[in-house]
Amino acid sequence: MTLVTCLINAIEINSLITRVFLPKYQIKGKNNMQITRQADYALRAMLFLSKLEPNQRASTSQIAEEQRIPPSFLAKIISQLSIAGLIHTSRGARGGVSLARSPETINILEVVEAIDGPIALNECTNSVDGCPFGDDCPVRPMWCDAQDDLVQRLRTTTFASFATPTAG
Repeated sequence: MTLVTCLINAIEINSLITRVFLPKYQIKGKNNMQITRQADYALRAMLFLSKLEPNQRASTSQIAEEQRIPPSFLAKIISQLSIAGLIHTSRGARGGVSLARSPETINILEVVEAIDGPIALNECTNSVDGCPFGDDCPVRPMWCDAQDDLVQRLRTTTFASFATPTAG
């Protein structure tokens, strides 16, 4: 099998997957290789929290308003981030949301994976079984390298690199 045939087959498989299995994730006119809106909102919420002073809390309504996140959507995101151990939540008059760790120790990858699960640029990147050509596919190493680069970049980027404390 030639490289061109392998590439054409990979494109056809990707196209089939996109049309049949992933229609609910498609955004008209947009590239499918993107994080979900939910992960984007989670990153915005975490960025907001990382700019607070240590031990300061923010209300979910404040986060929703300042980060332009629908409040009902934010409630689900806050729950997932809490389950992942990235934030603390407390109820009551003195309640609110705060980071579970310092911004220097929380990376972008943790947040994206807490919301969207493990990053996979292509089916074959997490398992050779995801490619009908298996180890013979000349394109798989490129996808694996690209994914490794992305994961490494997200793993080494912490919220401290974006945060400058503000009065909240």
